[in-house]
Amino acid sequence: MAKVVIIGAGFAGHTAALYLGDGLGKDHEVTMISMSDRFLYVPSLVWVGIGRMDVEKTRFPLKDVYDKMHVRFVHGKATEVHPDDRYVIADKRDGSDEQVRVDYDYLIIATGPMLNFDGTEGLGPHLGNTHSICTPQHATHSRDGLMEEVARMKKGEKRKIVIGTGHPGATCQGAAFEYITNTHKELLRQGVRDKAELTWLSNEQDIGDFGVRGVQAKYKGKIISSAEFIGAIFKEYDIKWQVRSGVKKVDEKRIYWENYEGEFGEMEYDFAMLIPQFLGMPMKYIGKDGEDVSSKVVAPNGLVKVDAMYGQPYEVTSRNPNSWPEIYQNPTYDNIFAAGIAFAPPGPISVPHMTPNGTKMAAAPPRTGMVSGIIGRIVAKNIIDLVTHGRMTHSERMTEMAAACIASMGDSLWDGSAATIMIYPVVPDFRRYPNEFGRDTFVTHMEMGLGGAWMKRMIHMTFMHKLQGRVGWKVIPE
Repeated sequence: MAKVVIIGAGFAGHTAALYLGDGLGKDHEVTMISMSDRFLYVPSLVWVGIGRMDVEKTRFPLKDVYDKMHVRFVHGKATEVHPDDRYVIADKRDGSDEQVRVDYDYLIIATGPMLNFDGTEGLGPHLGNTHSICTPQHATHSRDGLMEEVARMKKGEKRKIVIGTGHPGATCQGAAFEYITNTHKELLRQGVRDKAELTWLSNEQDIGDFGVRGVQAKYKGKIISSAEFIGAIFKEYDIKWQVRSGVKKVDEKRIYWENYEGEFGEMEYDFAMLIPQFLGMPMKYIGKDGEDVSSKVVAPNGLVKVDAMYGQPYEVTSRNPNSWPEIYQNPTYDNIFAAGIAFAPPGPISVPHMTPNGTKMAAAPPRTGMVSGIIGRIVAKNIIDLVTHGRMTHSERMTEMAAACIASMGDSLWDGSAATIMIYPVVPDFRRYPNEFGRDTFVTHMEMGLGGAWMKRMIHMTFMHKLQGRVGWKVIPE
């Protein structure tokens, strides 16, 4: 009987658990270790953060799903991985001080990110300065803070609202973009938009970069860029923007930044939602004789090394699709896999920049949502292959992967809107698509309208159905 352990029940880990439970659970032992006892549909935290969705509509209990799917559930925090002896130690989250040992033949690390608020001085809701929408608690805190600002504006006060990224190496610009456009719509609904100065602050090379080197697509017979597309939205919504800027420090009144040219400046704010840098979740990796073997498993940032080509300059990585992993398997321990944000990419997708002061400024590659789900499925299918017939048959590099992003601009199905962006492939492949973009300009597409708002709500509903393992769940694509 094979033993498969998954650490982390986010998009990647939970998707893997569903496929593994379905494919192996009746005859083998599949175990999920998760710090939370509920699945969280993170994309809808944007709506929670503006007070337009109750947080309970974004999550559901995991154990009921796993019982149905023949997956053992351990509600605990994985603290140690012993890759030579093949077991994981987890601290149980039931209020006791108990630890549990879980043995494995195959391990999937899908922990999601550690939110590195400490990477930027003064950043984060725990310090009472800036807000976040990365967790349910953060999103509800942002909602409360935003509503306090609305109350002030209703009294006639002018307020400065800044939304974007809070670190020179941050990712998830898409979520921050959704939050600023939804904030605009909510302020309109509340009748106070004229009292707010909205500013986008980002480490991107240009607006619409989103950590994927921007998007170029045919629209009405001509090629337009995501910079033009997002710029038009910002102009229509009267949103100011400042890009090529990495946040260095935050206090209760100001955001201090450095730009591409190495210049330093500051920005006043009354309310700020800034996404932190993402790092790998801290765990100990302990060898057979008690030695630290973390260098064999994870990169210095804590993300898991997989079958990627590390250490190459961007000029090489960006032109060689084989630099990117295809099976997400650790090169030292071939029974360890990583999925979603937990795997270490070989480098950025967007063009990196080094300021004259030596600050590395680059939007990190996004590996959330659809991308996470796809990788979770690939890894699970390969483990099923290994258990049942000893060889892997599934692979997909991010240079072969399509991804859709629907960024809502208000949740209303009557007067809301959404920016719908389809990218293929996620990482440009200049060998297959020898144009200046490295992408298929027929498939890659951008548009905005009410239809996107309906699609965004439909995706929320269908994914909540799929991820609970309900009838037909496998028919719904990741």
